[in-house]
Amino acid sequence: MSHVWHAHFLSSNTLSHYFTTLLLQICTNNMLCNLSYNTITQVMDSWEELRKIKRYEEVAGSKLFQTFFVRCPQAKVLFGLAYDADMTSEDVLNSKPFLMHASYLIEMFDTALNMLGPDMDLPSAVMADLGAKHVRYGVKSHMFEVMGSCLVLMLIDILGVKVMTPKVQQAWKETYGALSGDMISAQKALSASN
Repeated sequence: MSHVWHAHFLSSNTLSHYFTTLLLQICTNNMLCNLSYNTITQVMDSWEELRKIKRYEEVAGSKLFQTFFVRCPQAKVLFGLAYDADMTSEDVLNSKPFLMHASYLIEMFDTALNMLGPDMDLPSAVMADLGAKHVRYGVKSHMFEVMGSCLVLMLIDILGVKVMTPKVQQAWKETYGALSGDMISAQKALSASN
């Protein structure tokens, strides 16, 4: 198994309850600790479906950025694109820098999701550090919410509603909200200290 928390071998409700209880006991006060075992499992299962797609990083990242840049055009300049760049242009979508950013974004999601497990302090600290770095890149806190809704839309578009059921969509919203919440908190703390 590639994921610490992705434990399909847990068929016993008692064992599942034990891990959920253990998770809650060892967590400090970060948003990731509020995620249930079922929520994380639904997210990981759907992510595994995405990973089955050939070149999923480029496919998912391109779709995600296309949607994100339509909904948040001011973010284009943060990625080296002109504010008025046409996000349907094959020149833009097939450009090496765009595909590199798209792949990197999905790799960051891979990394974050692979850290979800019993020790939620680690991903929380990593996300807080990433949030602080995003301040230097010019990312504004409202952009995280837009990215979250675009992430769910991308997953629905690529995986379909049979995989991305309303429950799975909600699990993604909760998980992304927790991950981005740590990033936003770090951004606010950094802004307050300046």
